[in-house]
Amino acid sequence: PDDEEAAPCKGSPYLWNKFADGKFPYRNAELLRAVRGRTDEAVQEFWRLLAICHTVMVQEKDHQPVYQAASPDEEALVTAARNFGYVFVARTRDSITVMELGDERVYQVLAMMDFNSMRKRMSVLVRNPEGAIYLYTKGADVVIFERLSKKGMTEWTTEEALASFAEETLRTLCLAYKRVDEDVYEEWRQWHREASLRMQNRAHALHQVYEEMEKGLQLLGATAIEDRLQDGVCDTIRCLKQGNVKVWVLTGDKQETAVNVGFACQLLSENMLILEEKEITRILEAYWGSNDGLLAGQGPLQSRFLQQTKVAMVINGEFLDQLLLSLRKEPRALVRDEDVDVDVEEAWQEPGERTTDFLRAQRVSLMWRALGTQLRGTGLGPRVKDSGARDGPEVRRERAFVELAARCQAVICCRVTPKQKALIVALVKKYQRAVTLAIGDGANDVNMIKTADIGVGLAGPEGMQAVQNSDYALAQFCFLKRLLLVHGRWSYVRVCKFLRYFVYKTLASMMAQVWFAFYSGFTAQPLYEGWFLALFNLLFSTLPVLYIGLFEQDVSAERSLQLPQLYIAGQKDELFNYWVFLQALAHGTATSLVNFFVTLWVSHDSAGPTSFSDYQSFSAVVALSSLLSITMEAILIIKYWTALSVLAILLSFCLYMVVTWGCQSFWLFQISPESFPFLYADRNVLSHPSILLVILLNVSLNTLPTLALRVIYQALEKPRPKEVEEAPSQDITAVEAAPYLRRESRRRRSSYAFSHREGYAELITRGTILRRAPGVDSDMLRGQIVPRHEELSPSIQESPRCSRKMSFLGKTGHQHRGKVSSRDGGRAARRPQIPGSPRGLAVRGVPGDVAGGAGGLTVVQGERAGAVGGSPAPPAARGVTAGARGGRSGARGGGAAPPRPPTPEEQ
Repeated sequence: PDDEEAAPCKGSPYLWNKFADGKFPYRNAELLRAVRGRTDEAVQEFWRLLAICHTVMVQEKDHQPVYQAASPDEEALVTAARNFGYVFVARTRDSITVMELGDERVYQVLAMMDFNSMRKRMSVLVRNPEGAIYLYTKGADVVIFERLSKKGMTEWTTEEALASFAEETLRTLCLAYKRVDEDVYEEWRQWHREASLRMQNRAHALHQVYEEMEKGLQLLGATAIEDRLQDGVCDTIRCLKQGNVKVWVLTGDKQETAVNVGFACQLLSENMLILEEKEITRILEAYWGSNDGLLAGQGPLQSRFLQQTKVAMVINGEFLDQLLLSLRKEPRALVRDEDVDVDVEEAWQEPGERTTDFLRAQRVSLMWRALGTQLRGTGLGPRVKDSGARDGPEVRRERAFVELAARCQAVICCRVTPKQKALIVALVKKYQRAVTLAIGDGANDVNMIKTADIGVGLAGPEGMQAVQNSDYALAQFCFLKRLLLVHGRWSYVRVCKFLRYFVYKTLASMMAQVWFAFYSGFTAQPLYEGWFLALFNLLFSTLPVLYIGLFEQDVSAERSLQLPQLYIAGQKDELFNYWVFLQALAHGTATSLVNFFVTLWVSHDSAGPTSFSDYQSFSAVVALSSLLSITMEAILIIKYWTALSVLAILLSFCLYMVVTWGCQSFWLFQISPESFPFLYADRNVLSHPSILLVILLNVSLNTLPTLALRVIYQALEKPRPKEVEEAPSQDITAVEAAPYLRRESRRRRSSYAFSHREGYAELITRGTILRRAPGVDSDMLRGQIVPRHEELSPSIQESPRCSRKMSFLGKTGHQHRGKVSSRDGGRAARRPQIPGSPRGLAVRGVPGDVAGGAGGLTVVQGERAGAVGGSPAPPAARGVTAGARGGRSGARGGGAAPPRPPTPEEQ
């Protein structure tokens, strides 16, 4: 059964291998017999390649090799070879030692051609103990297949396996090798030496030399590696979409894998129309016609179609380069502008229905013309009169692409490099004026994270580069939902209420001095006591506004997660805009008018012991009325009442009473009459009930109308979205990813199981990162006894599994599973899980390339993650780190990042 969580098999077939994991289940006897019997050369070369072609470093711990790799995928593949008896045990500057089924073999490393995001492959040129020279290469399938010497049944079988792996959202990798003649190597070595010594264009020269060697390869097989989706990824993306956050996936995986990941995480749905290269090209070309004044007046009709059709965009990095860099010319007329007599509803039929090329062309043309018409009305689209004069063709093409992508419900960019990720984020920021958030877990996401307005790094096996360059650090992707929908929205609410209340309280108290100036002849005479003016914003009114800015919550965290639609208020600037600002100005001005003129009217021509028509009493009444009015406003604004909020209100009033009575005491008056002239002013005012009634009248006139208006507004306001009871979500591990069947082109866009960053080949060949450490006891390894087939356990010999597939599972903190397609009939194997290993061998499931969601547009990536968008920013400013480290990272299973060799900068 395909239960990756199954208990270890009884009678493990790997008891003969002291380096194998004891919990490594076995499921294919034929493959093990081929490995143990040493009868199939292709099988031996397959595992030998995995043990040799890498940049993994090894150390010994408890007589067991411990691997450290730049990429967790490399560690997984080396660990798989180790379990099958091909154990990588030592490395020097120019050699690598492998124990092959108990026999120690030392290979001389002649050249190491490292991986990078442009080559998408890695090669090692070695001389075996017999003196023969071999080239071992592993990389993306699209790169390996174009360098094969021939294409036969084995290659077709492997292609079928790759297609099957892609449907299961696995990231694939092809393995190939060739034997190199001595004279060919000597000639190539001279070219390599000359290229290495060049002072200019050295990288380009080395690339050309590598290309010359990496030709005429023989295919060995393929591997597939899984990064299982973390818990809560689907729910997080669903909530972000409900909160009107656009989620974009930027990944280095193949197109089929990325699209199936999109279906698995519910970013894509079956009723979506998926636009690919042909459709996008036609749409963009139709865009040029639509912005020349065509289809005028048809915007509303087209908008209705856009609302009825769900559109997603899927592109790769090569097409993105052609679109934005190479094809900056006037478009060809693939979609002509003449009117076509066709039923519009028929042109906008469901994606699953059969559509002719003519109708498809007409449909995308109508769609983009509708987009162009609608966007011109919003000010975001290009204008017919001045766009061409002001913007060049490059700018118009970039804007057209971004506008089209922004109108799609989902965007998936596959096969993109780190520079392209940053470019996409920059384009969205430039043309959409949206707040962008990028989330990632690897070094290849650093450019994207630093380009976005908000950068989120995921701590995991890919290392800490993303975390160190981010504004926030999270342990799991699902925490992004709480970061945005809870803390981000709370932050927005707090800032808006803080600004609105601060403007109100300042005007409500200080505008009275303006009105007093009309009665004082515009002299320098202040209305309030000097100490009241100095301490008003410092003590008397600061605690309530600070509580609002730090702790206010309009709804609970649970309610925010249940209703992601509440997040839309921040995107629309509903809580603070020009209208809200003018309301705060008017409210504060009205409060000051009431406090000043009502007090003036009541005290006019009054005399007697209870009169407060004198300057000091009048000032005290207005000051106390202002303080109580703004305090009542704070009570109405605060929705999250705690002991701290009550303490802030009471402490502010108590501070006023204590400071005022102290400053108006006879003792301070004797010391400095000029500094403390208001002798017993507040005490005299508060001792008369009639004056207290005036203060109560002022506060009532300021509070009751405001309270009535808010009740009326809430009664007329549109009700908030009600909580919808949903069926319990299914476990993503139990749902089979939907196959991707909409592609028109049959070109393979393959994945490669490497990090985008450079490897350690140059450091290894220089010997700068090799440490002297006690090696593994070679005599002990050499003395291992390899049992014969008869000595294998009966459960293995009688395995009912198909000979073309095997499955095995080890134990690792990330629980990756996998398959391997070998050259012999397309054999497949599940990925081993080794304690301490960040990954297992080829796995089945969803790549870790889904980690992102953002305020606004969110660029998400599984293996690495990113996000772009437009909405309010998370709770804190840049430089602040929120969340916890540890746990799983990205969409990958997690744990703390494994130790890694030092980088060149650290050296």
